Amino acid sequence: MDKNKVLEIVKKMCDTIMAEHTPVISKKWAYEAGLTLKGFEAVYKLTGEKKYFDYIKASMDYFVTDDGEIQFYDMQKYNIDFINNGKCLLYLYAETGEEKYRKAIETLETQLKGQPRTESGAYFHKKIYPNQIWLDGLFMAEPFCAQYARDFNHTENFDDIANQFKIAAASTYDERTGLYVHACDESRQAFWADKVTGKSKNIWGRACGWMAMALGDVLDFMPKDHPRRDELIGLLKGLLERVVEYQDPEAGVWYQVLDSRRRGNYLEASCSCMFTCALAKAIRNGYISEDYKPALEKAIDGVFKEFVTYDDTRADLNKICYVAGLGPEDNPKRDGTFEYYMSEPVVSNDNKGNGAFILMCAQYLQ
Repeated sequence: MDKNKVLEIVKKMCDTIMAEHTPVISKKWAYEAGLTLKGFEAVYKLTGEKKYFDYIKASMDYFVTDDGEIQFYDMQKYNIDFINNGKCLLYLYAETGEEKYRKAIETLETQLKGQPRTESGAYFHKKIYPNQIWLDGLFMAEPFCAQYARDFNHTENFDDIANQFKIAAASTYDERTGLYVHACDESRQAFWADKVTGKSKNIWGRACGWMAMALGDVLDFMPKDHPRRDELIGLLKGLLERVVEYQDPEAGVWYQVLDSRRRGNYLEASCSCMFTCALAKAIRNGYISEDYKPALEKAIDGVFKEFVTYDDTRADLNKICYVAGLGPEDNPKRDGTFEYYMSEPVVSNDNKGNGAFILMCAQYLQ
């Protein structure tokens, strides 16, 4: 894929988002907004166009008061998703030095200190999901934790960060595929969980995508001489090697349920962008062999062919799974079956896809 064309389209997508979501990306403290704003950060660093930085700042300033309080955020829910926007706060604090961002960062760190944990030591995904470990949570919390540890000199935290990955990987590993199921309930009580292993039933593409991106992002901040760095590199390498085996040989992208070719399964944009982003970063940083460059190029071409539409005025990302989860008890539809993952809406321009696409383009352009 021509890199000038990639840059043109990713800028057009950022401009489309700003035009349609103004003056801020979201009026909810939503993790997908933070994901997309991290993409804006990457595009700003590539282009130097200040409008992208200004949009990040305006979108976070909607929530963060001059006193450093976070409006429309409820710590007592102990929702790990709420941590993701903290990555934007860390960036803004580093860029501006404004004290309000530091105070807001410490609020999120306080949540993590109180976040309930499973018996093995993993964070609950949410307070309403007791004893449950979701792969999504690795992306929501651990890169924030790693950057906080580096920026605020709490390097002792890196052992716990490594443990979060170790526990999640061990709890969700699927021996048949070498991949990871969406989640695990350590108590084996959730209606969707296997009564022996506690695992959910399927390999959801975006869950593995969150895990792959989280590993690459944490390694950006982990000291090069940390004794557990190689452990995380090995986990990322193994995951990506297996992911590439499930890349569609013709389309170059990946399916909603990663390992299945059952009727009704579909090529899905967000996980495809996440895997492509993680591959690009892993190859560039030497975590995985350059032998995987053909898979990366095939994936880039596939994402643009399968999912992206654009014209002179805008760019759009299509075929995004709108949402997928497991439970809670009063939502039995979300049972982790193949049929459930096929039942959720497929949409265009959702930030879970757009954010991954923008980050993917930025990694590829580097």
